[in-house]
Amino acid sequence: MDVDAREIGAGMEGSQGQFPLTQNVTVVEGGTAILTCRVDQNDNTSLQWSNPAQQTLYFDDKKALRDNRIELVRASWHELSISVSDVSLSDEGQYTCSLFTMPVKTSKAYLTVLGVPEKPQISGFSSPVMEGDLMQLTCKTSGSKPAADIRWFKNDKEIKDVKYLKEEDANRKTFTVSSTLDFRVDRSDDGVAVICRVDHESLNATPQVAMQVLEIHYTPSVKIIPSTPFPQEGQPLILTCESKGKPLPEPVLWTKDGGELPDPDRMVVSGRELNILFLNKTDNGTYRCEATNTIGQSSAEYVLIVHDPNALAGQTGPDHALIGGIVAVVVFVTLCSIFLLGRYLARHKGTYLTNEAKGAEDAPDADTAIINAEGSQVNAEEKKEYFI
Repeated sequence: MDVDAREIGAGMEGSQGQFPLTQNVTVVEGGTAILTCRVDQNDNTSLQWSNPAQQTLYFDDKKALRDNRIELVRASWHELSISVSDVSLSDEGQYTCSLFTMPVKTSKAYLTVLGVPEKPQISGFSSPVMEGDLMQLTCKTSGSKPAADIRWFKNDKEIKDVKYLKEEDANRKTFTVSSTLDFRVDRSDDGVAVICRVDHESLNATPQVAMQVLEIHYTPSVKIIPSTPFPQEGQPLILTCESKGKPLPEPVLWTKDGGELPDPDRMVVSGRELNILFLNKTDNGTYRCEATNTIGQSSAEYVLIVHDPNALAGQTGPDHALIGGIVAVVVFVTLCSIFLLGRYLARHKGTYLTNEAKGAEDAPDADTAIINAEGSQVNAEEKKEYFI
């Protein structure tokens, strides 16, 4: 398929007047290159294109070299343009446009041919890989000119820590490049796509890729899931043994307290499920689920405690014991308050009578006792009046 030539630099030679002007050209291998020579002012002087071997390709509109890939595009006194199709690496070099004045004036145009890298290949993967193993993948591509760039991606994230090697091919024009990726695999890598991407200017921003889907084998992981968080006596219970591993473990082994299931009529194993049709207290114990594959074995345990439905119902209702305790505390505090208040009133009354009693020790009658009591003579009349 032809690819239009791409100009990569001005590289214009010459000056105003009768002087040939050319441009350097870059083309992808297998594409078509257009070589153009222009003259601003020309007094009917001939133009000629010649190849790097100094063979004449065209002299004005006359073809000089027998090469079906070379065709005339335009010929006039001001321009001579030719095309080279199906360009190969051997076509690369310096082409010359000559204007046959006295003396002859020339302009050079360098044709650069890009070598397209081959589709990359990933090697080093042997399926399956065991969890924990060190994996080494190598991506290689040949035929690039200049040397291509290789990048690695895992889970759409680029991996930077890789090795890169560039070697010159036998033709001494193109390169073979390779890159090596080293990493230790785990179960999360199972099914992951590792991508090797080749970038090169000849690919028109569409990189070439190679992909390797990883297959990782690992020991099972086991978890027991009960159908209810509060198993009750008389009700059914389903214990599900959720096991993940590669290869997939099948079937699973159920045991109770280190031995076989005691009541196979009531305890039915179906696939990864243990169905206990109706629970009773004798079912209490430790149930174990064991899963095994070709890599290893893992297990999980579940401690079953069968609850009394009435006890569970009482736990869910109001706590009467708590309410009764609160009422008792309130009554106790009230009685204590009444008792302390009585003591307080009794003490104050006793003190008053005691003071009066002190005045009555030597008094012949009640009036004299009041007057002789502690206090001022003024208060004596008040006390006297109080007792009358």
